[in-house]
Amino acid sequence: MHELTETTVVCPYCNEPIDILIEPEDLDQQYIEDCQVCCKPITMQVSEGFDGSLEVCVYDENESF
Repeated sequence: MHELTETTVVCPYCNEPIDILIEPEDLDQQYIEDCQVCCKPITMQVSEGFDGSLEVCVYDENESF
């Protein structure tokens, strides 16, 4: 079983911090999760940081990546 990592991201719509759980299987995955505050869809891209940790980049529906 892989360990879940809790991280905080900032909603690109309402700028509120929200806590999400990510796991190693999420690496190089993109998914959409609704903001817990404003309920708008946030696109999340999970990647590996320079130190090997998991990082999450968030985008609104109008941003390209």
